Amino acid sequence: MIGPTLRYSLSWEETPSPPDATYERPVIYSFWHRAVFASAWLWRKIGIAVMVSRSFDGEYIARTIEKLGFVAVRGSSSRGGAEALLGLKSQLEQGNLVAFTIDGPRGPKYIAKPGPVLLSRASGFPMAAFYVAIDDAWVFNTWDRMVVPKPFSKALVRFSRKIQVPALADDAQMADFHRQLQSALDRVTAYAEENVHRVGSAEFPIIQKR
Repeated sequence: MIGPTLRYSLSWEETPSPPDATYERPVIYSFWHRAVFASAWLWRKIGIAVMVSRSFDGEYIARTIEKLGFVAVRGSSSRGGAEALLGLKSQLEQGNLVAFTIDGPRGPKYIAKPGPVLLSRASGFPMAAFYVAIDDAWVFNTWDRMVVPKPFSKALVRFSRKIQVPALADDAQMADFHRQLQSALDRVTAYAEENVHRVGSAEFPIIQKR
């Protein structure tokens, strides 16, 4: 009921290909757990692969996102992570998108885990970050401060530039790419939150709903 009322605008650090894209593929995307609701609605039904925990809560989440047209790859940073990364690598090789709720499943909030860096090195595909800011939302008192948009809210999606991890990156380089991913997430979060009120202006036009 809420999703069809939302008004989205997209903003990029670098011009996407094609320029009118709402995402690029195949890319390894990372975003904060709190932005799941608005992200899931915008990119439903296009087969994005998402790592989902093997916990009881994860089973509920997997069933829900599969109904929205996502591919649930089971595993997390604490259980089944290596197997899940192989599953995500296979999805990329098939030309599909991959997305990580990168501070999930239990936090700490706004701290990126290294999964996308490992996957980028193993797969040869680039990673990028995005964030969805909402101008009027309910914010839950949960570890991630989950955001649920109120009807007719504005939503600004900000994408970072892509980051390519070389196949032969050593431990020191991997740590640096992890820092770059954290920095990208911090940048897009700050930008989207500062500019979401401008959605609907000439600079931030509302995209046509799919």
